[in-house]
Amino acid sequence: MTPSRRLLAIADDLSGAAEVAAAVRSRTTRSRVLLLGAPGAAGTATTLRPRHVGEATVLDLDSRYRPAAEAAEAVREALRMSWPDGDGRGGSGAPDTPDTLDTFAPFVLKKIDSQLRGNVAAEIAALAEGGAGVVLAPALPIAGRVVRSGVVHIGGVPLHEGDAWRAEAVPPPTSVAQALGGLPTALIPLTTVRSSRPTLLTALRAAATAGRVAICDAETDADLDAIVGASLADGPGMRLVGSGGLALAVGRHLATAFPATGVPAAPAATGPVAPGATGSLATAAPAAPAATGPAAKDTGSPAAAGPATPGAAGSAATAVRGPTVTDALGRGAPDATGASALATPAAAASTDGPAAPSASTAAEPDAAPPPSANTGRPVLVVVGTAEPAAVEQVRRLVEDGASHQRLPLAGLLADGPPVRLPALTAAVTVVSLGASPGSPGRTPSYEAVPLPSPRPAAPPSAGEAGPGSGRRLVLGLARAVRAAVAAHHGAVDLVLTGGETARRVLDALAVTELDPVGQVHHGAVHLRTPDGRSVVTRPGSFGDPDSLRHIVQALRPHSTKRKVTS
Repeated sequence: MTPSRRLLAIADDLSGAAEVAAAVRSRTTRSRVLLLGAPGAAGTATTLRPRHVGEATVLDLDSRYRPAAEAAEAVREALRMSWPDGDGRGGSGAPDTPDTLDTFAPFVLKKIDSQLRGNVAAEIAALAEGGAGVVLAPALPIAGRVVRSGVVHIGGVPLHEGDAWRAEAVPPPTSVAQALGGLPTALIPLTTVRSSRPTLLTALRAAATAGRVAICDAETDADLDAIVGASLADGPGMRLVGSGGLALAVGRHLATAFPATGVPAAPAATGPVAPGATGSLATAAPAAPAATGPAAKDTGSPAAAGPATPGAAGSAATAVRGPTVTDALGRGAPDATGASALATPAAAASTDGPAAPSASTAAEPDAAPPPSANTGRPVLVVVGTAEPAAVEQVRRLVEDGASHQRLPLAGLLADGPPVRLPALTAAVTVVSLGASPGSPGRTPSYEAVPLPSPRPAAPPSAGEAGPGSGRRLVLGLARAVRAAVAAHHGAVDLVLTGGETARRVLDALAVTELDPVGQVHHGAVHLRTPDGRSVVTRPGSFGDPDSLRHIVQALRPHSTKRKVTS
């Protein structure tokens, strides 16, 4: 890959796009995230033009829960618009040839969910049109998600035997090939992946020549590095598809393939991650992953996304690369002894419990928290994920003094005015879904609320979170966040869990472009809006129980000790 070669990355949701942007950004490569189809977004042909030589453009197509035909067309449109004249032919109008591909085409990376959710088959079929070779490697070793014999395993358990798809309306695929819905495939076994590059390259070429998607086994970051190296050896004709693990491998490849192109070097880490925390960033520079052995198994839960055991391939210390959370935030370093996430826990007393409905069918707590003594911007944490792990993450954040607002499902699903949040006077406010409007109170209650798939379906009954209501719930959540941010005098920093939640909230706030700053831990990406606001996105299934604590602490470092509870 030459310094002038452009990288086009396409993601089906926002948290995945952010993950890719952070993975590929380094001293040699700049990156940015564009939210296509967002209200107020600029024309596609204009926004896809790189701002800098060698810049990686990462597109969020927002296609995971769209109809398959629409998702496929979104991929085709992104590919067409990535050419200089926007017609996919390099300005000649002639069919693609090896020469025109080498001159005009960008390298293409398609980000998919490591658990194979979304329109995987339709989007890959669109990528393969025109005879382009497709290499699919969905492994994510850092999260204990590997591919063995063409089957995704999470913590050692085959995907179809676990509960990772519990919120989906259909059962999980029994293999990667089945997820492709009948597309012709060729399995590239682990023995071939770990053989010499010429052997692996020959296998990938044979699959492409036969019009088959090459499905690659992979258990370590070194496996993914080998797949990327072989795939890019022939130029842009081979299109890569995979999870954040493959994006990290692409980033390592870009960082070593050619000299720096003017991207400022990442400063030393000042992040607050405690020793041993999930995905802690031990170094800002890329490091070569271990060549043997799979990442350590997690506990079997798809929510477990902790690092591998020390020395294992895929550990956060070596795999998570690029810029870290740094002094670019404009705030000092945290206390090294494990500071609380809040500057003034007493001032930001918890108001946990469901918000009380007002006369306008909106909801708010029985009493607003007193103003924060901290002069920094408030942080609004929006938890729109159905993952059980989020319950404990919220509980720990509230333990540190965050104001917790549980919004009633009936209010979020209802037409009319948005659910009303109290004024953002607390240093940190966390918003999650409540089971019902209930009555106000300060007794902590952290029941898990099942969140259905956002894939469109028949409307649910009033006040119910039935099948197909997931999108309406998230839209209602986004409306509530927009109203709260609009009512606040000054900027508000955001933490958004779940790609669907993140996209709906940023659409509501008319944010169409983001620049990556770094990662707090794997998958928790710190980005900045054009007007300087901080946004942290994170997939719902990522992060250990202290994930939200670490994210908030990175945005608001200080020296206050964590509250001690009996």
